Amino acid sequence: MRERIYEMVEKPVEEDSLSRMYDIFMLIVIIISIIPLCFKFNNRLFNFIDYTTCTIFIVDYIFRISTSDYKLNQGKMSFILYPFTPFAVIDLISILPTISIISHSFKLFRLFRVFKTFRLFKSLRYSRNFEFISTVIKNEKEPLISILVFAVVYTFISALIMFNVEPGNFKNFFDAFYWATTALTTVGYGDIYPVTEAGKIVSMLSSCLGIAIIALPSGILTAGFMSEIERRKDEVE
Repeated sequence: MRERIYEMVEKPVEEDSLSRMYDIFMLIVIIISIIPLCFKFNNRLFNFIDYTTCTIFIVDYIFRISTSDYKLNQGKMSFILYPFTPFAVIDLISILPTISIISHSFKLFRLFRVFKTFRLFKSLRYSRNFEFISTVIKNEKEPLISILVFAVVYTFISALIMFNVEPGNFKNFFDAFYWATTALTTVGYGDIYPVTEAGKIVSMLSSCLGIAIIALPSGILTAGFMSEIERRKDEVE
């Protein structure tokens, strides 16, 4: 029985109609659960949607945690390890917002409403495109991490230089780091900017180098996508 539940809640095999129906049903429930977030007001219908969808999410969570030994293949330890896996954490966070409806008297619980947006991440579990993307990222993990470390170090150095070049315009190091991040990503909101000649020169250099750093992950991911597409084509053939 548990094995059949596991087959149902996991990604469907083409010929497993029950599993495919379950995935479609869960996707519909996830979309419906987000509808109340599109409105600033609340009413009985939205409360009903929240209660109902949250109950379904709880049942789904119980199904998955009760069959986690099939997924993780670590015996009884699977039941302890599974709640800490990324999607299990998302599932749990998706359930928490209903506390804000049950306990209106506690304002703190109302903060959980923002966690409802995490329900959209649940849909990634049923997406083959997400599986494809995650495989590419996993394969290219080492160069991507190297670029990330380089970007963080570069941002820190740029912020440190700007903070000392523009002491009057950047009140604290966080402001300088915020500016360096927007310069690196070439966003440039314009709320914080250098005013001295030296600061402007640093800003120009930072922006030019930022373009090069931002372009590197795109090239790596593109090559990774092409390699994964070719690999899957070879498997089919």
